[in-house]
Amino acid sequence: MCGIVGAVSHRNIVPVLVEGLRRLEYRGYDSCGVAVAHEGELVRARTVARVADLDMQIQSSGLSGLTGIAHTRWATHGKPDTVNAHPHFSGETIALVHNGIIENYEALREELRAVGYGFESQTDTEVVAHLVHQAYTYPSSKTRGNLFASVRAVVKRLHGAYAIAVFAKDQPERVVGARAGSPLVVALGQDEAFLASDALAVAGTTNRIIYLEEGDVVEITREGCTIVDVNDAPVEREVREVESHAAAVELGPFRHFMQKEIFEQPRALGDTVDGIDSFEPALFGERAASVFGEIDSILILACGTSYYSGCTAKYWLEAIARIPTQVEVASEYRYRTTVPNPRALVVVISQSGETADTLAALRHAQSLGHKHTLAVCNVGTSAMVRETELCMLTRAGTEIGVASTKAFTTQLAALYILTMTLAKQRGMLSADDEAKGIAQLRHVPSALHAVLALEPQIIAWSEEFARKENALFLGRGMHYPIALEGALKLKEISYIHAEAYPAGELKHGPLALVTDQMPVVTVAPNDVLLEKLKSNIQEVRARGGQLYVFADADTEIQSSDGIHVIRMPEHYGPLSPLLHVVPLQLLAYHTACARGTDVDKPRNLAKSVTVE
Repeated sequence: MCGIVGAVSHRNIVPVLVEGLRRLEYRGYDSCGVAVAHEGELVRARTVARVADLDMQIQSSGLSGLTGIAHTRWATHGKPDTVNAHPHFSGETIALVHNGIIENYEALREELRAVGYGFESQTDTEVVAHLVHQAYTYPSSKTRGNLFASVRAVVKRLHGAYAIAVFAKDQPERVVGARAGSPLVVALGQDEAFLASDALAVAGTTNRIIYLEEGDVVEITREGCTIVDVNDAPVEREVREVESHAAAVELGPFRHFMQKEIFEQPRALGDTVDGIDSFEPALFGERAASVFGEIDSILILACGTSYYSGCTAKYWLEAIARIPTQVEVASEYRYRTTVPNPRALVVVISQSGETADTLAALRHAQSLGHKHTLAVCNVGTSAMVRETELCMLTRAGTEIGVASTKAFTTQLAALYILTMTLAKQRGMLSADDEAKGIAQLRHVPSALHAVLALEPQIIAWSEEFARKENALFLGRGMHYPIALEGALKLKEISYIHAEAYPAGELKHGPLALVTDQMPVVTVAPNDVLLEKLKSNIQEVRARGGQLYVFADADTEIQSSDGIHVIRMPEHYGPLSPLLHVVPLQLLAYHTACARGTDVDKPRNLAKSVTVE
């Protein structure tokens, strides 16, 4: 959530700041703003509208400057209005933007009020701006006149998560940043330097990126940067050449990024499985072979869509690799008493690798004695990848839409590869089954093209769904988490209330909700539970329910009065969930379009949840 861009340059930096905000819109926000040093003064523009409106405001005012900071805010402390929007000023000297939550801001605010500071906003961020001002300007301050030292002193007093960028009007040739629990990168250009929440913000401007570590404080100037660690010791961080992903923010022929990313799934899956011709531990890191030999169980920690990928993997891991598997919601895991097993492999799943709840759960597991950890992640430079013993990178590419699509299917692919690798290591996978599994993985992209071709039929269904306010999703076995994911997608972007259940649970409560106004979406693969599922379908139909069934070609489920069927390709064995989730994504997408919602930026949601 939220996004930061900062810059020091030899040129007017405002267009770069605005473009950076545009690139970060996918993270979710409800206000945005820019501040620059202009002719010895701090000048800013803020709005509760979109970045495009901010840009119009800037164009009409002629805002310009060689140094500046910009921000997209997702409201936490204080409602989304202009006075709470970033950047925040203190004493007309300090300009500051902040991602995260300062947990001790109330005590700090009272302390600042006692020495004469007033507050214009309800944010925790304004407290940080005033603390920096105090450290930078007060005659008694040991860090007076030194912004870098002032910020280093202030962050030691902050409890919580933050990434900040700050500059002073009387030293406009430098910007200082700091991070703890929220991502921040440095980007180095020709006679200019940048700070950003995400390298995507400066894609196309420079590809030389430094990923700051937890507790780092950095000062950027046109000549480069200076970094100190959490102990104030000077450090050198690796400068990486990062491939530009500027094309990721171009829609091309698609109406929304979500639609684009749904249709990118064959490519993303192809990239994720490319080059895999056997299931070997080396796919997960140099130490994977020895680690896999030591473990006796799996503990999966994840949130949201990633949690549902973990729930699907549990079926694979226990049925194919025969290894006990537990899946926990990461945001709950560390707040209850658990029984740690040092021989368990802790698997954390995250698209960004910066998900605050999942990172906190990982660190909690490590504190309990879990030494074997593995990240399934889409960002190789993320905190999660750096903090785990092993990893497997998905190759989804940049995902802009808040509702995750291609990240989910690539996570499933990675977890299936993990399953088959563990099965082989444990003597549960024959050579023939390994060859069959590799062949199926490689064929998934082609099979997905056939599923995507169903879009016109799904659009017809979406016109019916758009008039509803509630929906049920049913699945059995490893397709129950797919039903959960389908319901999540529908509620996220169309705002239709949707719930998912194991189909066998119908008689235990949900059947009471079934009427002709409650569409029931059913995932119907041709597996061992098909006949049970057919009975569940008849239960719904007998109560007057309207069924919308995604059925494999050979299930013999036919369309009839009250039963609407879209025929899927042939049953795809254990990889069937990768195919069956895609029409659910398309159904949610087209229903949201029909209802006129903001598909890529649904209300109240953020792409990257970097605070609890």
